[in-house]
Amino acid sequence: MSNIPLRPTALRNLNLLLRSAPRFVQNTFRPRSTSTNTSSVNPTEVSHFNALASTWWDPNGSSRLLHLMNPLRHDFIQRCHASQPVPPPSSNLRLLDIGCGGGIFAESAARLRSIGSVTAIDPSSEVLAVAKAHARRDPALAQKLSYLNTSIEGLPLPKSVEEQYDVLTLFEVIEHISHPAAFLDSLTPFIKPGGWLIMSTIARTWTSWLTTKVVAEDIAGIVPRGTHDWDKYINEEELRGHFLKERGWNSPQVIGVVYVPGIGWREVRGSERVGNYFFGIRRDE
Repeated sequence: MSNIPLRPTALRNLNLLLRSAPRFVQNTFRPRSTSTNTSSVNPTEVSHFNALASTWWDPNGSSRLLHLMNPLRHDFIQRCHASQPVPPPSSNLRLLDIGCGGGIFAESAARLRSIGSVTAIDPSSEVLAVAKAHARRDPALAQKLSYLNTSIEGLPLPKSVEEQYDVLTLFEVIEHISHPAAFLDSLTPFIKPGGWLIMSTIARTWTSWLTTKVVAEDIAGIVPRGTHDWDKYINEEELRGHFLKERGWNSPQVIGVVYVPGIGWREVRGSERVGNYFFGIRRDE
């Protein structure tokens, strides 16, 4: 059997990995940016996802892994709520979904009886147009689901606790942000005291580089090439340290998940240290 040469993009990824390895070993969470650019929106990232807009709701298309992951998102939110000393209200919860894309999670959340309203935002007008068009197929969503073409910086700050959110979700977003520490800090005013910040992302390890960059993008083509930037991946302990260092947060929750071809995503204990994982943390009351 002949050897299959690595594509140029894979070689560049290997070079990046080798250059970044010392930072990975030290687990240094990137500090607050000193840049004068306060936007979390990266035009290159937006352009990449614009190109995928037409296939967002194709369960066998470029967003297939997101469709398969959606049930685990809901399960993890329920797990976070179950960890509270006092259960959250059983109805009329307010949810803010940041980086909603085509609305895979936002739509499903709006259908839950416990959710009173979902506000879903995304900086890509093309992707958001797909989300809105799909939501119009179900008139019942009109009263509960609102899409806004904006970044978090363009969303007005809540003026009262009533305007804040019980749950803020950030699924497959933080690994596309250039300055994650400052971005995460900017989310705090939107979350009610006692509310949850729920996210999913990827650990920055040799394993994740191999699986998400070399295999998923360059060899198997499971996700479009250029979807991920390994240098922006964040380890769970970095997130935990960021929030728990005198920042007004408590009760961190984490689960690792692994994609099994032909089966889907499955929770695997300990896998948060090597690849995809969910992370939740509760704001102090």
